Parts: sequence; structure tokens; C-alpha cells
Amino acid sequence: MSKASLQNSPAQPKARRRREIAIAAIVVLALLGLGLLVRAWHAPPAAPVVNHSYAEALEQAHNGKPGAARVLYQQFTRTDLSDIRRAGLLAELSNYPSAQALKILDGDLKRPAPLVQQAAIDTVLAIVPEAQRSVLIGPLLDDPDQGVRFSAVRALLDLSPDDVGLYYGPLQDAAAQYESTLASQPPSGQSQLELARLFVNRSDTRKAADALDLALKLEPNNIPAGLAQVQLLDQQGQTDRSRQQLAQLLEKHPQSSLLQHALGMWLLHHQQNEYALLALAKAVELEPENTAYRYDLAVALHDLQQLEPAQRQLEDILQRQPANRSARILLINYWKQAGQLQKVQVLLAELEQLNPDDPALQQGL
Repeated sequence: MSKASLQNSPAQPKARRRREIAIAAIVVLALLGLGLLVRAWHAPPAAPVVNHSYAEALEQAHNGKPGAARVLYQQFTRTDLSDIRRAGLLAELSNYPSAQALKILDGDLKRPAPLVQQAAIDTVLAIVPEAQRSVLIGPLLDDPDQGVRFSAVRALLDLSPDDVGLYYGPLQDAAAQYESTLASQPPSGQSQLELARLFVNRSDTRKAADALDLALKLEPNNIPAGLAQVQLLDQQGQTDRSRQQLAQLLEKHPQSSLLQHALGMWLLHHQQNEYALLALAKAVELEPENTAYRYDLAVALHDLQQLEPAQRQLEDILQRQPANRSARILLINYWKQAGQLQKVQVLLAELEQLNPDDPALQQGL
């Protein structure tokens, strides 16, 4: 057969078509692969694996079980949590401080969800030193939500100008807005109490006293307003009137644990420590579950060199609230002072199981 006849063979067009189809298929596959690769580059990262349910993590953190911090932090990576559930987690976060906790707080303070932001503010007050709070909370003084702005005002109002720092001006502006809003509302015991606090902050004690008088006129049994009067009189150097006001409140509400605790703290402030113990112990007796009262009693006992009773109060707190970090840290310090190093090691080991990144451990408590 001649070369010409071979070149004109019908098999050759078929071969060319097969090659063309193969090349086209390779191109299509290459384009598909490139598309998938580009999509993978731009796709969001896979959601972290969460090994515990919300209820399990909350229970573990609340009851101070080993690994509590880890499972608590893990919950914050979820994207399906409602605002109220996230706020519940933030309430538990106050017992588990760390660099990771601060990142969580910073993110939730910026989250456009007022319930979450206000819960985050409360947690900042619990775990962040005063000198560092304005850095986190200060930006919220310009938040679009009025409730968040005013929560930020309340959180920063008692700080010194140095601690407020660059946010001093915005704080004054937001406080003025808060005052105007309160003044425009129908007066109530709570609104007048808040106004009094704003007036005290700007050293207008006369207006503060008037606001508290109105609060008690509207609500004669408003114990917080009565105690604010006691404190205001004391700050003005009117010690006798302050004591008389407190005595009148106690006569009217002898079974108020809040008033008994306030009496104890007032007596401590005026160096009447032994009498203060009686009032603080009475507050704990009236409200045994109030660990804040029990903590203050422990401190007062310790200051009077009653070391074992002070330690027992702190141990009682930890029995009721194993996650209570403040009580645990204070008890560790008290056991150290007493030379009970074995007990110190036990408490430190428990703290490490709860939260290995706790700053107290990092700093060599």
C-alpha cells in the first residue's frame, strides 16, 4: 500500500477525535480541580469540634469540676448559641481567668448583642484589675445601644481619672446622657439612687442628698437607698448622723442580712473590728448561702488573728461553691501563712485541674 493511501486512511480522523476528546476532558478536569482549590482557599475554617453539650459545660464550670475551664472556653467557639446562653457562660467565666478568657471577653464586648455585652461587662468587673478595665469597656461608651452605654458608665464611674485614662472625656459625656435620661423618667427609688451616684461622682453632694431623700419618700423601705444615705453622710464626715441613720434602718429591718453586713463593714471602716465581727457573723447567719458575706467575715477574722475560724469560713465557701476562685486563692494564702504546705499543694493541684492557665499558677502562687 502506498504512503498516500495510508495518509488518507479513515482511521486517522477517528484517532484525532479521540485525542481531542481526551485533551478536552483533561482541561475540564483541570479547571474543576482549580475551582475546588480556589474554593477551599476561600472557604471558612471548619467549626471546632465541641465535645460537651452546653448544659454539661455549664454544670462542669459551675460546680468546679476538673477540666472546667477547657470545656467552658470550648463552648465559646460555637456559632449556634443564643444570646442568653452565651450570657450564662460569661457569668461562669469570672472564675476562670486567663489570656484566653480575656480574648473571649474582648470579642463579646464587641458583639452586637446588648445582653451579651452587658454580661461581658459584669465579668470584666469580676476578673480585670481596675487599671485595665477602661481599655476593654471604654469603647462601649459610644455603643449604639443606650443600655450598653449606660452599663459602661456604671462600670467605669468609680474609677480614678488615671484609671479611666483616654476615656475620661467620653465617660463624662455618656454620664451626662445617662443623667438626662434618668431625670426625664417618672421618678422611682432606683432612678433616684442612680442619679445620686452620678451626682456624687461629680462631687455635687447636695443634689445627691436630695435624690436619696426623694428615693426614700417614694419607697420608704428601699434599703439600698437608705444605705446610700449612710455612706454619703460618712463621706461628708458626718459620722454620728451616719451611725444614727444606720441604727434607724436596723431598728426598722432587724432581720435584713444586707443591713447587718453593712453595719459590719461600717464598723470595720471605723476600726471597731471586734464589734464588726458580730454584725458580719449575724449577716452570714441570716443568709448562709451568701458567699460574699462569708468571704468578708473570713477576712475580718483573719485580720483579728483568728486564723482557724477564717480558714473554716473559706472552706465552707468551697464546699458550697467549688468553683469560687476568690475563696480558693485567699485560702491558699492563709494556709501558706500558717505553714500548712500540704494543704496548699492540694488546693493548688485542684486549681490546676480546674484551669491550668490561671494567672495565679502562672505567677507562682
